[in-house]
Amino acid sequence: MSELQSETIETGVKTKYSLSVILPAHNEEAAIAGTLQNVLETLTPWVQDFEVVVVNDGSKDNTKVIVERLAAADPRIRLINHPVNRGYGAALVSGFEAASKDLAFFMDSDGQFDIRDIEQFFPLIERFDAVLGYRIKRQDTWMRKLNAWGWKWLVRLVFGLRVRDIDCAFKLYRSQFFREHKLETRGAMINTEILYKFTRAGYTYTEVGVHHLPRRGGRATGARPEVIARAFRELIYYAWKWRTEERSQRRAYRAMLHE
Repeated sequence: MSELQSETIETGVKTKYSLSVILPAHNEEAAIAGTLQNVLETLTPWVQDFEVVVVNDGSKDNTKVIVERLAAADPRIRLINHPVNRGYGAALVSGFEAASKDLAFFMDSDGQFDIRDIEQFFPLIERFDAVLGYRIKRQDTWMRKLNAWGWKWLVRLVFGLRVRDIDCAFKLYRSQFFREHKLETRGAMINTEILYKFTRAGYTYTEVGVHHLPRRGGRATGARPEVIARAFRELIYYAWKWRTEERSQRRAYRAMLHE
């Protein structure tokens, strides 16, 4: 047994890496305090160095006030505030840009995920560049499930991404990816963009089932018509843009070979 393994067993530490936890939040006053408490209590014995980055995306309730109060009491909590709602993707991008640790993990702040499920991710991040959660017994309305099923197959058709649960908000990445790749989408296309660029760059991932719980409060916004419309606009535009860029790169590469 290595010295690192022995130390991990003795102390209960689950990973040698530092960790940034990113929590996008929009009108989550009913759940945000409980989510933060669970994250802190769970990770404190498991991760020696971590931060929790809450991105308040233009909430109109008391989400910002609650996070400010908790951050004042615990320096591991950081608040990033969007004065107006900019979208789920924009909230994640702000969190990734602010992440300062080795690993970047994101989870919804509405209480529908159990942070304890991250325990099974830590051994896998030693072998892969990302660990992607997929929801077991998804606790959503039939309409949201239908939308998600259709979106998954559309993404598979357009981008060739064969992921079980493309938009599951429980994923762990090595932070270096976000420092080296610019993210362009700002709506519901964000997970598709990340995984498209991730796989195109040759990074590896594995998938793990995670528990999905009923919402503690607030309202889901992913099925709103304007959110869906924005996702389709981004899909059409960026599918064209990225393929155009790829063709240009291939032409440039062929030209270089013939010089």
